[in-house]
Amino acid sequence: QLLLAQSRRLIRAIWHGRLSYKERPIIATLSLSFAARSRPLKADCLLLLEHRPVYTVGIRGVDPANSADGDTDQLAARLRSIGAEFHRADRGGLLTFHGPGQLVAYPMLDLRNHGRSLRDYVCRLQRRTVVDLGYGLGDARTTEDVGVWIADRKVAALGVHAANYLTSHGVAINCNVDLAWFQHIVPCGLLGKSVTSLTNELGRDVSVESVLPEFLDSFSAEFNCEVQLTRAATADFCVE
Repeated sequence: QLLLAQSRRLIRAIWHGRLSYKERPIIATLSLSFAARSRPLKADCLLLLEHRPVYTVGIRGVDPANSADGDTDQLAARLRSIGAEFHRADRGGLLTFHGPGQLVAYPMLDLRNHGRSLRDYVCRLQRRTVVDLGYGLGDARTTEDVGVWIADRKVAALGVHAANYLTSHGVAINCNVDLAWFQHIVPCGLLGKSVTSLTNELGRDVSVESVLPEFLDSFSAEFNCEVQLTRAATADFCVE
């Protein structure tokens, strides 16, 4: 057991609190340095936060279900008019929302350190987000549509980016997010499906703060690593 504990890789988790999407200098800097491999990693990082209300669209652009506004600029203007930010992101996936009450986790891992392919990483990250969190959601599952679902209701979204085996972006778990924000779009372009939250499904308030330790324990078990949580700190120690 001692040898096993010593072999577990350290992942430094940093809780940033609530940030505007455009106030992500640490995340942006790390993403660029990872992709360019301009500096070697000292440790894998798991960046944790809530976003202020923001709609983001992935590298596939705006899907037909959300194109009634005519083009991306008109869509962005409409969504900004209701009090949210709008940004393009270099992740997979289509149009979605992030906001308060949603736990957002950006694992920044070198997959070679974990013996994972990108496909395996995505599958395991989805499973660990909600299915294995221990909230008794027996119907929670993954499907051919990316994310974690309860029937036709999405409770966690996933969009990742990888370059040279180094990951960025990640997963968003709906804890007690205001679901009304999702009514302004067709989330991920999936007609006939809806979005839910842990609070909505369990009939009681489930905060980001209560989900965070459960998520970290589950992540640690899945990736056989030791997660060291730091609050309100910088991530400078993640790179040389």
